[in-house]
Amino acid sequence: MIRSVLTVAALLLAGTAQADGLVDNVNGVALDSRGQVVRFGGILVDKDGKVVRLVPKGEKAPKKLDWRSDMGGRIVMPGMIDAHGHVMSLGYRALELDLSNTRSLADAQAAIQSYARSNGNRQWILGGGWNQEAWGLGRFPTAAELDAAAGDKPVLLERADGHAVWANSAAMKAAGITARTVAPAGGRIELLPNGQPSGVFVDSAASLFDAARPKPSPRERNAAFLKAQELLLSTGITATADMGTSVDDWLVFRRMGDIGQLRVRIMSYGAGLDTALTIAGAGPTPWLYGDRLRMGGIKLYADGALGSRGAWLKAPYSDAPKQTGLSFINDTTLLNLLSRGTMDGFQFAIHAIGDRANRQVLDAIDELASSYKDDRRWRIEHAQVLDPADLPRLGKNGIIASMQPVHATGDRMMAEARLGPARLTGAYAWATVLRDGGRLAFGSDYPVESPNPFVGWAAAFTREDPNGQPPGGWRPEEKVTREQAWKAFTQDAAFAGFAEQKFGSLLPGQKADFIVVDRDPVAATPAELRATRVIETWVGGYKAWPLKEEPKATGR
Repeated sequence: MIRSVLTVAALLLAGTAQADGLVDNVNGVALDSRGQVVRFGGILVDKDGKVVRLVPKGEKAPKKLDWRSDMGGRIVMPGMIDAHGHVMSLGYRALELDLSNTRSLADAQAAIQSYARSNGNRQWILGGGWNQEAWGLGRFPTAAELDAAAGDKPVLLERADGHAVWANSAAMKAAGITARTVAPAGGRIELLPNGQPSGVFVDSAASLFDAARPKPSPRERNAAFLKAQELLLSTGITATADMGTSVDDWLVFRRMGDIGQLRVRIMSYGAGLDTALTIAGAGPTPWLYGDRLRMGGIKLYADGALGSRGAWLKAPYSDAPKQTGLSFINDTTLLNLLSRGTMDGFQFAIHAIGDRANRQVLDAIDELASSYKDDRRWRIEHAQVLDPADLPRLGKNGIIASMQPVHATGDRMMAEARLGPARLTGAYAWATVLRDGGRLAFGSDYPVESPNPFVGWAAAFTREDPNGQPPGGWRPEEKVTREQAWKAFTQDAAFAGFAEQKFGSLLPGQKADFIVVDRDPVAATPAELRATRVIETWVGGYKAWPLKEEPKATGR
């Protein structure tokens, strides 16, 4: 609901210090600190790239300005924040073989064959995005089907969710994998009826290829980052959490920051305790490069994914009665890791999709919360399927449910098959989380899904896919409001990364991170919202996208 003009004016006039610049003549729309819609006509920005105040519509511009940018009456809104993504994976996927748009096994084979012909100089064919559910295959693909498309060159392709790989015979031979190979803990090797590996390796079993597959060079890593950054900024994302930053990933981020090429803000979560300690030492790093980079947390995994049947369930899968998924970590180890990292001040973000994995994480947090009573902001990543009895526990101990609206609309038919009707009550339960006092932070899990936040925003308050299916929404009782979803993609996503004092809204004192779009997101229909086009993206008072030339190093 739009607030009265007088009330809004009072809010916008907070803070009247002299600004250095003015983003003027805008049709501005934002959320205030209570999540209510406000309108404004300009943004006063200081020399440090922070918002001094939002200027009410009709107010005359200050006469003394260092710069002024006229937006021509276009829609301006706060930059969007993705609470859960994988920056480098997004770049690699864009530069390697991408099967995310394939709709059948034959379609995928044709794409693989074409890519192999066009990239004959590559030692291995790498990529991902395949999804046997989207293909209607009813099973995992096989090495033989990959051999038919790519011949004798090694091929290794990640499933869309990143929790399985599809390998051909040449890749398995290069990795020394045979019928005698045993899957590591937390992994599963899919087998053919004759006992031979089928070509699909679930979760930690994918690590069997680590020694054999070629590693990207520093130049390739740089290229992947720049591609990912371009994709994020072009969809209106000004800040993102990077879930599972490796040492090599961190070095790329630092290289980009050192040469002034780091434009998007990254809230980094190290890939495990050892990685975080190697990078950050005995605690979170400070904010670097003008609040563009910080490692403040640690990413852990409790289980796998639903699509590859790696999510750890209390009862067997409805469509695979002999399987309950994969547990990645035992209770004692989980407690030890959480305690060790928490003592050094790191935040934890724990991947948990199945109801058994979520209970394990909730139990661990309950046990530790009495010892660490300060603001820890425990995060559960995905929190996808919970026993209804466990849902109220997300409102305890300051737990943040870091969830992805597009997973519900994309997974619904698969989830129904995997879980059966009884367990759907606790699945993708956004409204229940809020009602029980929990806090949401929304993202996309890119490159599993598109990073486009407007698609996720529409999914959150409709629970319909881009085709409007199912009409009225899937399990519509779990819809959130348009404003709640927007807040989860901005202020709450920043809060989830301990960044709410830095960015996430356009309140005075925050960084001037905003986007120029082609339509009013509050007035748009769901279909129109999904089709939103980003015209410009500004980070810290500078235009970060599109650029005619690369930015120079700056303090903002």
